Amino acid sequence: MTGAAPITQDVLTIPRKAPEGGKTNIVGLTRPALRDALIAMGTPEKQSKMRVNQIWQWIYQWGVRDFHAMTNLAKGYRAQLDAHFEIALPEIVSKQVSADGTRKYLVRIAGGHEVEVVYIPETDRGTLCISSQVGCTLTCSFCHTGTQKLVRNLTAGEIIGQVMLARDDLGEWPEPGVGTGENGPRLLSNIVLMGMGEPLYNFDNVRDAMKIAMDGEGIALSRRRITLSTSGVVPEIAKTAEEIGCLLAVSFHATTDEVRDRLVPINKRWNIETLLNALREYPKNSNSERITFEYVMLKDVNDSDADARRLVKLISGIPAKINLIPFNEWPGAPYERSDWSRIESFADILYKAGYASPIRTPRGEDIMAACGQLKSATERERKSRAQIAAESGTG
Repeated sequence: MTGAAPITQDVLTIPRKAPEGGKTNIVGLTRPALRDALIAMGTPEKQSKMRVNQIWQWIYQWGVRDFHAMTNLAKGYRAQLDAHFEIALPEIVSKQVSADGTRKYLVRIAGGHEVEVVYIPETDRGTLCISSQVGCTLTCSFCHTGTQKLVRNLTAGEIIGQVMLARDDLGEWPEPGVGTGENGPRLLSNIVLMGMGEPLYNFDNVRDAMKIAMDGEGIALSRRRITLSTSGVVPEIAKTAEEIGCLLAVSFHATTDEVRDRLVPINKRWNIETLLNALREYPKNSNSERITFEYVMLKDVNDSDADARRLVKLISGIPAKINLIPFNEWPGAPYERSDWSRIESFADILYKAGYASPIRTPRGEDIMAACGQLKSATERERKSRAQIAAESGTG
């Protein structure tokens, strides 16, 4: 088993163009793809770059959804755009607001499928947790999302559309003519690809969506404001550094292959040593400061002092911080949250070894919006604790 192993993920992605000559959705097209589409519509090639810039700013800087409102374009050209294209986002089916201010959106995409999106307000930032797939193929045994079968990849438009609909709900689009950031601190300042799905099994669509998010003439989020979380798809890690360059988080969760095989089954394909070798190259390849190791605290499974000391030894030499995540329980979960004193003892060992090791405060638990709890409403079949334990090998 090596990092060069091919990835086999034959997952359907819904085509952008509607059947029988329907309009093409502009949302999610990269700048080169938008330019090609405008030229195919009849835009003179010499004008295409300027038209891309104009349309891009209306859609991604000011949040405009009507071509006829794009007042620096000629009326005839606006009508031509309207005849060929649409500006369509996923649909918010429902919104729940937690007692702590966390917002969870149930979002419907093409085909009637649903994903969940979570906005977490904090004193110094507002973080949006977005999804990259409907369901998940990884079946991590502690994760509620992993009990929902993978349906399909999200398109780039459906991924960036989650950011746009959250900005709609937050009322954060500037007025036309106003620059991004001129209205003060952003409510939505950070994106984390930590929702439903494994982002690196949908690499091309995730890359295109994040390039749109980072584009300085639109949503304009710095690459250091975007964190992609992977369970360890080793062959795609170097590509992420080269083609996206965002911050990287890794769902690590164990310090031995025996335990990680059980918690994060992808470890059977790319084990801890193989994963860590890829991670050692990431900060310098992407110019990122450090890797974030995510570590869910499971009582009597991975939370001993010996685990903490092994973790320190394993990540030695990697610029890193460790997010300790108290397990967020869900109906039928085969694990329990570590005792608070045990979590603090674990954190203290990491801290004394020189690592930042914040304990993540559970957010949105009352609306099932916390880490590992996301699962679309139509797929919330309740499995018994015994069923899940048997499937994960923990029984």
